[in-house]
Amino acid sequence: MSTTAQGHALERNRPVGPVRHVHLGLGSFFRAHQAWYTDNAPDGAEWPIAAFSGRSAALAERLTTQDGLYTLVTQRPEGNTYDVVGSLARAHAASDVEAWLAYFADPGVGVVTTTVTEAGYCRGADGGIDTERDDVAADLMALRSGDGRPTTAPGRLVAGLAHRRDAGAGPIAVVPCDNLPENGPVLRGVLLGLADAVDPPLAAWIEAEVSFVSTMVDRITPETTESDVDGVLAGTGVADVAPVVTEPFSEWVLAGEFPAGRPDWAAAGALFVDDVAPHETRKLWMLNGAHSTIAYVGSLRGHGNVAEAIADPQVRDAVDAWWSEARQGLDVAAEVVDEYCAALVERFANTAIDHRLAQIGTDGSQKLPVRVLPTLRRERAAGNMPHGAVTAGAAWVASCVRGGVACRDARADEIRDAAAGKNPVRDLLTILDPALLDDGPLVTSVVRRVEELGL
Repeated sequence: MSTTAQGHALERNRPVGPVRHVHLGLGSFFRAHQAWYTDNAPDGAEWPIAAFSGRSAALAERLTTQDGLYTLVTQRPEGNTYDVVGSLARAHAASDVEAWLAYFADPGVGVVTTTVTEAGYCRGADGGIDTERDDVAADLMALRSGDGRPTTAPGRLVAGLAHRRDAGAGPIAVVPCDNLPENGPVLRGVLLGLADAVDPPLAAWIEAEVSFVSTMVDRITPETTESDVDGVLAGTGVADVAPVVTEPFSEWVLAGEFPAGRPDWAAAGALFVDDVAPHETRKLWMLNGAHSTIAYVGSLRGHGNVAEAIADPQVRDAVDAWWSEARQGLDVAAEVVDEYCAALVERFANTAIDHRLAQIGTDGSQKLPVRVLPTLRRERAAGNMPHGAVTAGAAWVASCVRGGVACRDARADEIRDAAAGKNPVRDLLTILDPALLDDGPLVTSVVRRVEELGL
């Protein structure tokens, strides 16, 4: 390490091997989760990672100055621990298309992972690729011409896979790591739809040569702040320009084949199963559904982070109401759910973590349909009016109308127009699912709950 007046700079003291794992979505969660598992795998050094940003080049540039190294800060009420993660060998900007294609053409690369959020898969109402979107339409033209630069996650993946096919580089595993039910089949459908629209033989090659692995991922990872950077310097003497903060808990469940190999993530704590669905649903409804409830109800009550919000009895009551409904649809033993919820309360109450509600509330139009609406529909089909699910939806509506945290959204323009209209509740519910308007008692209940939340 070199020494500066501000502290030690991170730099490698030994070379890394060739890249074998490519990741799309160079952000904090990937570095606290997938990269961390590889770093802790006994053979992790044999699987160096090249990661690409979604849009901005700034983070890739910062990481490149310190050879891809960064400090992972695990935050506990009793104090922080600091670990330097070394599995990230290369950090690239999204614009580095040449590097992206070169990795896909390399037979030594066997794994591609993604963390692009629910909105990043560019799905339409039918769950397939939404070719009516301007960015997807532009990617179609770029992919057909062969000399363009696709910008969406599906477009970039299809371009990479086309390059791999043309190079004869062999099979590969694609591993989505976002909070979508059946994310492996979802991504498979999106990519096959796009590939078929570009070049039907490419879609056939993807079907034959590409494995899509389903996953459940869990680790609370707030956005890094300047105070976190200062804390690393004070705690370690390292002047890290790209640290990551996270919680002690981490979970990764995977189901699927890896035809070109993978790191021994199981030795680092990952769980390989035949069916991710029970794990996925338990986490998606109990943690992510609670997070959305906390984000919207908590922000309406003036809170800024999860620990503050969960200490508010009204927010806690909303979470408990949500849990009592969501758990009814789980194929998990009651005692397991009880233990999981107790652990979630402890995680949410961790005052060492500043997990901002504004971060959690982003892209609610994409998140609520998979986190909350399944429970809402099930309860309504049973003749119940689910208070917890109604509260989550109503709090999102109220936040949209107030211009709060819910307005950070992939459909922000539609949300603003709906919120400013004559009937904002109905118009905003339409964004979540137009079929909700067919249930008159439900709409009435949401309107009433919005009023109770103080709109």
